[in-house]
Amino acid sequence: MPDSATQEPTDERLQRLSDVLESGTVQQALRILNALHPAEIADLLESLPPRQRALVWELVDGEIGGQVLLEVGEEVRNSLISDMQADEILAAAEGLDVDDLADFLQSLPDTLLQETLQGMDKQNRARLEEILSYPEDSAGGLMDTNLVTVRADVPLDAVHRYLRMKGELPEHTNQLFVVDRYGNYQGVISLHRLLTQDPDALVADTMDSTISAINANMGSNDVVRLFEDLDLVTAPVVDDRNRLLGRITVDDVVDVIRDEAEHSVLSMAGLSEERDIFAPVVQSGRRRGVWLGVNLATAFLASWVIGRFTATLDQIVALAVLMPIVASMGGIAGSQTLTLVIRGQALGQVGRTNIRWLLNRELAVALLNGLVWSLVVAAIAVLWFHDYAIGAVIAAALIINLLCAAAAGVVIPFVLRQLDVDPALAGGVILTTITDVIGFVAFLGLATRFLLG
Repeated sequence: MPDSATQEPTDERLQRLSDVLESGTVQQALRILNALHPAEIADLLESLPPRQRALVWELVDGEIGGQVLLEVGEEVRNSLISDMQADEILAAAEGLDVDDLADFLQSLPDTLLQETLQGMDKQNRARLEEILSYPEDSAGGLMDTNLVTVRADVPLDAVHRYLRMKGELPEHTNQLFVVDRYGNYQGVISLHRLLTQDPDALVADTMDSTISAINANMGSNDVVRLFEDLDLVTAPVVDDRNRLLGRITVDDVVDVIRDEAEHSVLSMAGLSEERDIFAPVVQSGRRRGVWLGVNLATAFLASWVIGRFTATLDQIVALAVLMPIVASMGGIAGSQTLTLVIRGQALGQVGRTNIRWLLNRELAVALLNGLVWSLVVAAIAVLWFHDYAIGAVIAAALIINLLCAAAAGVVIPFVLRQLDVDPALAGGVILTTITDVIGFVAFLGLATRFLLG
């Protein structure tokens, strides 16, 4: 593959490919695509509107079609598969590793899934069914069953002969896994020790038995943290009886990290899993419209609260000018706390054991910031409207709202977790409602009590 193909920015590739397609030079378009890695082709497909995407997909070599489908986002993959015939889908699935095939098959209709399973040999079908039996976001769902195992009671020279007989190793192999006669995991032997130690030494004397295996039921986020903390490249996966099932490689972990990052960014905007920026208008509009409707309902609630203080606003117009400051400051402070807590939950750093300490800390931070910025806002209000009472009211309201925002930012993620709702998806909407309502009630309520009382 030419180096220039991998170094050329995506937008330049897109422009060059678009120019070629418009000129009708199919052979040149084929040369551009053949010079790219499947992941780079996937990037191009995701960057094209539907009509051009379909045209480019027809030009993709069938031998790498399965790899390309694995690299594109779920929505783009579904749109491509919907226009393919059953035999084309089955052909794309051929040649994929078992773990990649499991990811691919989970996006297929049940009929095609069963047809694909029936067309596989018994051994690969058993491996695939074992992976599919675990949740997609678990270690078992991530693992690759294609690995090399050896026994502890054989000499290294026998392992050398065994590897030469195999001819090749699975991708990302940096170690072999040691098992007993029943397939139970015992340890690992790295390739560099295998090559540098005395060939007459036994595997048992060379292997590392301190490397712990990952249980197949461990969540994917916990797997990511384990790879990060221990700087792993590969790790063994076992069942509850310590039977070796497969391995997880660092490329699988990178995929999880990317998916989680995309999910977090999209969730903050209420977009959930919309990964195709060129999705149909009606589909995108319906998905976004749900959260717009939720936001509209919360906005009406805030407006209703303001409406309860119409008489106060009529008499003191300055309150209407200053009112957005209280709500805005509370929203920003609460969002900071909410983001930290959600991140802490994802990393396993925040739980029932330390929520009380975290709540006290955030309240202390909110109080400190409240005291500082309330004095600043109060001074500006006094200079602006020449009224010390208005300055005192907005200062008090600001402190109240910052404290409530901090408490809400800590509590909301825990409550949503208990309700099995993603805090990243719903937390922002709830927090905004709370800070708006409390900010308006505190500011206008104090003004009604002390400025008109």
